[in-house]
Amino acid sequence: MTEFEKSSVRELKIEDGSFHLYLSKNDRPASQEPVTNTPEVADQPVKHSSKNEPRGAQIKAPLVGTVYLQSKPDQPPYVKVGSHVNKGDVVCVIEAMKMMTEVKSEVAGTVSVINVDNGELVEYQQPLFEIKEGE
Repeated sequence: MTEFEKSSVRELKIEDGSFHLYLSKNDRPASQEPVTNTPEVADQPVKHSSKNEPRGAQIKAPLVGTVYLQSKPDQPPYVKVGSHVNKGDVVCVIEAMKMMTEVKSEVAGTVSVINVDNGELVEYQQPLFEIKEGE
């Protein structure tokens, strides 16, 4: 990893059987908040324009990629605004370099805001959802 950091290479992907390694240099500083991820609903996506003050726990993108809010195009969304989630529930998936990464909620509560659209490109640590804890 030290050699990767010193090199001019921006991304590195290694796959060998069940072993997968993906490294990416990112100019954005990593947030100190816990990474939690949740997708938007296909039925009635709700976006919030006032992103200044989060209203609950945020689920953020753990990597750069394309977010999918449902498992398949003809399937219902993982969650929608008003859905209850438990800690560990899959809320969306992010595709990066043909690899799918499940995004799981790190808190239990109710989805209050979905900040992304299905198929949208998301950045590392971009807020995807807000969860009202304990509801």
